[in-house]
Amino acid sequence: MHEIVIISGKGGAGKTSITGAFAQLAENGILCDLDVDAPDLHLLLDPEHRTEEEFWSGNEAVIDQDVCTGCGQCVELCRFDAISETDGRFTINPLQCEGCKVCVTLCPAEAIEFPQKHCGDWYVSSTRFGVMVHAQLYPGEENSGRLVTLLKQKARQMAEEQGLDLVLCDGAPGIGCPVISSMAGTDLAVVVTEPTPSGLHDLKRVAELCENFRTKVAVLVNKWDINPAMTEEIEEYCRSRGYVLVGRFPHDRAVVDAMLERKVITEYDSGPLAETLEEAWSDILNLLKTIQK
Repeated sequence: MHEIVIISGKGGAGKTSITGAFAQLAENGILCDLDVDAPDLHLLLDPEHRTEEEFWSGNEAVIDQDVCTGCGQCVELCRFDAISETDGRFTINPLQCEGCKVCVTLCPAEAIEFPQKHCGDWYVSSTRFGVMVHAQLYPGEENSGRLVTLLKQKARQMAEEQGLDLVLCDGAPGIGCPVISSMAGTDLAVVVTEPTPSGLHDLKRVAELCENFRTKVAVLVNKWDINPAMTEEIEEYCRSRGYVLVGRFPHDRAVVDAMLERKVITEYDSGPLAETLEEAWSDILNLLKTIQK
């Protein structure tokens, strides 16, 4: 079984639009949206939830008002200014609490509890392109990397149980914890970039991350025709680093129109745009055949 992650050095590069098209072209696989902080693949694939699970992770301090003596020591101890007092009542702002547990440990009345947090939910769903494993982390919540690992494990488990040979993941943008977690065990990272100086800069960062995980890198330049010279520079950089170029995709209004109809571009347009992505997907599958497990 192979695992592909579609990533980009920054948001807005067109990663999810490309992933949606590859989801239609892929056969015999499980889909997985690893952008747990701001998932949007579901907007294109309109999944129907089969199962829904709560995601609990991390802890936050909570003051038991029945036990609190109002000494105020916790306010002095909290270096994050997360605890305040109003009319003799002490409370903790969950958005400022870093979960360091200092107040819990040193409260003389043992009035501060430290329960685990319900950080979000994750799902196994049906889509018109197959089963999708995905999640939604609540705003401001942490432990996105742990949630990504959970989704990947579930997707692999389902692929093995169903005898499928591919897990296709829509990764998070950037190089933070969710992306780092998505790299573990991945055979191929397809980096979607744009022909701009920032696009090249972010490509270098995320590709370097992939190299640290010894993950093979392929690159697709989206909206290549808005700056052909920059596209050439990016492709020359890729060749110098040994990254595989799997295609150029043009800037086209049809991509937006497809999204407005909640379709992927290969559903919406059967002409040259779809053919470009079909060729890129074919190159990706051929590349997978060269990767030893």
